[in-house]
Amino acid sequence: MHDDRRIVEQRLDRVLAERLRPAYYSETLPCEVAVWHAPGEPVPAAEALRADYAPAAIGEAWGPAWGTSWFRLTATVPPQWDRRVVEVVVDLGFDDDSPGFQCEGLAYSPDGAPIKGLHPRNTHLPVGRNSVGREHTWYVEAAANPIILGPNGFQPTELGGQPTTKTPPLYRLRRAELAVLDEPVWQLVRDVEVLDQLMRQLPVDSPRRHEILRALERMLDRLDLHDISATAPAARAELAGTLARPAHASAHVISAVGHAHIDSAWLWPLRETVRKVARTTANVTALMAEHPDFHFAMSQAQQLAWIKQHHPQLFDRVRTFVHTGQFVPVGGMWVEADTNMPGGEAMSRQFVHGKRFYLDEFGIETREVWLPDSFGYSAALPQLVALSGSRWFLTQKISWNQTNKFPHHTFWWEGIDGTRVFTHFPPADTYNSEITGGELAHAAANFSERGYATRSLLPFGHGDGGGGPTREMLARAYRTADLEGSPRVRLDTPEEFFTDAETDHARPAVWSGELYLEMHRGTYTSQAKTKQGNRRSEHLLREAELWCATATIATGRDYPHEALDRLWKLVLLHQFHDILPGSSIAWVHREAEATYARIANELETITDGALHALAGEPTRPLTFNAAPHTRHGVPALGAATNTNTAAPTATRHPDGAITLDNGLLRVTIDHRGLLTSVYDHAAEREALAGPANLLQLHADHPNAWDAWDLDAFYRHHTRDLTELDELDELDLDGATVRVRRSFGKSALVQHINLAADSRRVDIDTDIDWHETEKLLKAAFPLDVHADRSAAETQFGHVLRPTHTNTSWDAAKFEICAHRFLHVAEPGYGHALVNDSTYGHDITRDTRPDGGTTTTVRLSLLRAPRFPDPDTDHGHHRLRYALVAGADIGEAIREGYRINLPERTISGSRPVEPLMAVDNDAVVVEAVKLADDHSGDVVVRLYESRGGRARARLTISFPATSVTRTDLLERPLAEPDATTDALDLRLRPFEIRTLRFARPTQ
Repeated sequence: MHDDRRIVEQRLDRVLAERLRPAYYSETLPCEVAVWHAPGEPVPAAEALRADYAPAAIGEAWGPAWGTSWFRLTATVPPQWDRRVVEVVVDLGFDDDSPGFQCEGLAYSPDGAPIKGLHPRNTHLPVGRNSVGREHTWYVEAAANPIILGPNGFQPTELGGQPTTKTPPLYRLRRAELAVLDEPVWQLVRDVEVLDQLMRQLPVDSPRRHEILRALERMLDRLDLHDISATAPAARAELAGTLARPAHASAHVISAVGHAHIDSAWLWPLRETVRKVARTTANVTALMAEHPDFHFAMSQAQQLAWIKQHHPQLFDRVRTFVHTGQFVPVGGMWVEADTNMPGGEAMSRQFVHGKRFYLDEFGIETREVWLPDSFGYSAALPQLVALSGSRWFLTQKISWNQTNKFPHHTFWWEGIDGTRVFTHFPPADTYNSEITGGELAHAAANFSERGYATRSLLPFGHGDGGGGPTREMLARAYRTADLEGSPRVRLDTPEEFFTDAETDHARPAVWSGELYLEMHRGTYTSQAKTKQGNRRSEHLLREAELWCATATIATGRDYPHEALDRLWKLVLLHQFHDILPGSSIAWVHREAEATYARIANELETITDGALHALAGEPTRPLTFNAAPHTRHGVPALGAATNTNTAAPTATRHPDGAITLDNGLLRVTIDHRGLLTSVYDHAAEREALAGPANLLQLHADHPNAWDAWDLDAFYRHHTRDLTELDELDELDLDGATVRVRRSFGKSALVQHINLAADSRRVDIDTDIDWHETEKLLKAAFPLDVHADRSAAETQFGHVLRPTHTNTSWDAAKFEICAHRFLHVAEPGYGHALVNDSTYGHDITRDTRPDGGTTTTVRLSLLRAPRFPDPDTDHGHHRLRYALVAGADIGEAIREGYRINLPERTISGSRPVEPLMAVDNDAVVVEAVKLADDHSGDVVVRLYESRGGRARARLTISFPATSVTRTDLLERPLAEPDATTDALDLRLRPFEIRTLRFARPTQ
């Protein structure tokens, strides 16, 4: 018999598309439709249900961009439909098949209770059996979310801006019908889909493939295309035997976990995410009622907090299913944060606030850290995971690597301090699985640990814009639970998977260091104001907690627990992995800028009140130092009179160059405004290998993902900005040179400053940036032979090679650093510190004499066009500095100093620090009062240099005991009685949280 495989497959495709799927509903009746168009932003359901509705018709246009229309649907189930499955079918005008990226709806009952969400793959509302003879009413809150990510990919659009004028309607109501679901036909389609998808994944010469092909052909022959409903049961019978064939004993086992990756903001604003979460949560709880074996993992505490606030009835449903074990909180973080750029304390608070929400609301201790879509993972995370009380980590995004395939799927991940966390990376390469045959086959074939382990996890459900699992996905899961030729699919919880995986894989490989994503490198730079707002907020929160705790103990002033809790949660929300990285629509970032301004104003007010309470009567200048190291005679974490020092000198030369000298450094700025010499007097050596603070402009046209990506070929086109408008010298807290430049449509002013008693050359840049698809960098060629760099990350630093020996090294052509980046040869090095810049690159060049120089560059600004066509346009102030002759300790110290400027107010008394540490390698990251309002003092500190450290911690307040705790301030050991001093021994980069119990007041 000749091979007619393609003919059968083509026949099957056509029958599915044109006959079977359209036959789901055997009988239909139109609903009566009325509509109310909300005049502005979304309103609560109670308000919308009281509105005046007008008659509407199928085909009616609705929805300007970001608008909301409420549809009232009314229908009566006829007697002849008694005991049949009746549904309402709604098509809001779905433009394509992509849930979460266009119009969506949430249906309510007349009493305002959410029923379920509506999207292109989930268009039904339940009516059920035994519903005849009475009128039913449903309300649908329809959101006219514009399609930002269209069929032509990433195109610049103005639709991502906050609406200020009404746009023409984007959608038309296509369908609102009462319908009878023909269950045999629906089940037949599920049978066919599973076998068809499996067949197409099997080898062409596989006997199982031919067996499935013939079964499908027999099914087609038994089906009467003019009477599908009557012949569907017989057609299903032709497939029953083939579906009943069990999987091989060695088949890969897949734990399918319901999921809906909902970006807390991305191509929609935060307020729309609140509604997306409600739609998805309504969907999955409705499924749980029908499928007791279905489990759904939800990973962001913030999103459940929104449900509690905006939809208390829905939150009660969630709580019910949490207690049955079906609705599974995971993640242990406030949001699925970016992990490259949040500071150490902020990363800790992600776990504190996330895990505490789950404990307070559900009594659940989450064990899984769930970050499928963040853009790379900091090497500090394993220790933070362990200190939060979690034990497992899940990621997916590393499958996006452009250059190197990550070698493991189940492994131990080791952090910078040596802590290891059991980690899984689902081999299906998606966090939005639909449990298709292709996904299952890919997961089994792609699994790196074949021969060592047999299990992987599959997150299934529509995601990014939400939607979650559907009944169709569950039907596929049931059919592939034990099916020959397919992996075995189990509906598991994450805990069940991880527990089994630990047993299954006795000796996993170890991956040490960061999980660097070889993609999305531009996110270290895009949307500078968002990044600056985050960095400033982190440090303002540090100051507010420190000075408020100090003032509470010293003066009895109330500690602002509630305000600080609320502000921390706002900052944590904006660390979501499409907000802080700068990859959201304009609306999100303009709103973030305004939010950061409000946060700063409130924290400044809180801090100012604490400082004045501490300072006493205004008699003389008093300087407060919130940094963890002493400076200018002022103690760390305390206040004193600032020590006056001699001013540096400035000399103008006939050639136009200017030299600044403070006895430690001699700095020369040439007639172009470039640093041409930074001479270290003590070391008797030059720091620079060429003109520094050289601003360089690059064309920036990544192949895809505009705001996300920075492709290596950007270096092919470089323009050095050496044209000068003005060069003059000023006296601003030291010797200062002012440089003015203009280029393209942009202009900038730089103040280059050398302060007294400082090895730091400060550069303060004010820039009015109006470039498009450009990247601005600041280059510092340094005369050191450095084969690696040290970039600050949370609670330490990560070492990366500066060479490109391997493809793994070469792929790190853009790297993330927090407050400092340090390069050194044995015995001598330099640091670049900054107040809001994260993106850096390092290259090495050969000198004429054969030596090697190291060029470090900061990425200052970008100008991608998608998703925000005006990214970074406008005014910016950026501060960075070169610290010459710096060891790693000085890099750490100066990084804190540039981000925590001293505050001077008039006062009468010095402020003794609450605590002091006698070893600068041990850094105090946070000082606060305990979250439980007990009045206990909590300090978080860490070893900062990557070596073992001994230190004595001295406290200045009475304490009855000290307890080592986890991040949530829960004891890890029995309390120790304490005097005023505590001896510490810390491992490299070890984080230690200590809780000092104060006497009862």
